[in-house]
Amino acid sequence: MRLEWPSLRARHVWSRDLEVFRKFFISSILPFFAEPLLYILALGYGLGFFVGSIGDVPYPAFLAPGILSYSAMFAASSECTYSTFVRMHFQKTFDAVLSTPVNIEDIVLGEILWGATKSVISGVCIFAVIYALGLVRPESAVIIVPTVALVGVMFASLGMFFTSIVPTIDSFNYYFTLVISPMFLLSGVFFPLSGSNLPDFVPVIAWFMPLTHAVNVIRPAALGQYSAGFAGDILWMAVFTLVFYVISTVLMRRRLIQ
Repeated sequence: MRLEWPSLRARHVWSRDLEVFRKFFISSILPFFAEPLLYILALGYGLGFFVGSIGDVPYPAFLAPGILSYSAMFAASSECTYSTFVRMHFQKTFDAVLSTPVNIEDIVLGEILWGATKSVISGVCIFAVIYALGLVRPESAVIIVPTVALVGVMFASLGMFFTSIVPTIDSFNYYFTLVISPMFLLSGVFFPLSGSNLPDFVPVIAWFMPLTHAVNVIRPAALGQYSAGFAGDILWMAVFTLVFYVISTVLMRRRLIQ
């Protein structure tokens, strides 16, 4: 099955999704602020009162970048799974789009870019909240925002992969229960993976989780702890993204043609 190169026509798919987002702006933007803020207040300050600090970092400041990383993951994942499936299967939006010069590769790229855009919107909203709470250095935005964009593309590509293979919309329960939830809990969002009482195999497994590498970049940046180790995590995410972008494009082409 021969793939075509995506073109600038992918921007029309992206702009269509943006227009829908703008029509429901208030209901779409509120979750980006509300849920992360609840996590930070309940866990960062509530549970953090008993935890104290992680090393020399107060627990709210430790937790906030982890929540930002998780929210970027979740924004892209939900957009490129449930929302994309609805557009593809129920609304038949893709069928209508394919009657224009836009091809399947353009659709996949446009959907992934929109998923990444949702991640950036989520990340910027949360950054504003944790900055207002004094939990992040403002100059860290130079590293955090581009990293969130990469995280968005990465999880959008992974989400598109699952969208291309699930038989029904209910099947996404497996993805969110068996893939997203373990990453949320075991990728260093709530506690450091090193120096903990976890079994030795857990950090090894966590290394294969993409969210771990996102947290490895975003948390040190938020705390002003820059290091050369960023490069390895960025490279890991870039390779993961490329692999799943190609796979999702191949499988989505096969699904839409069939």
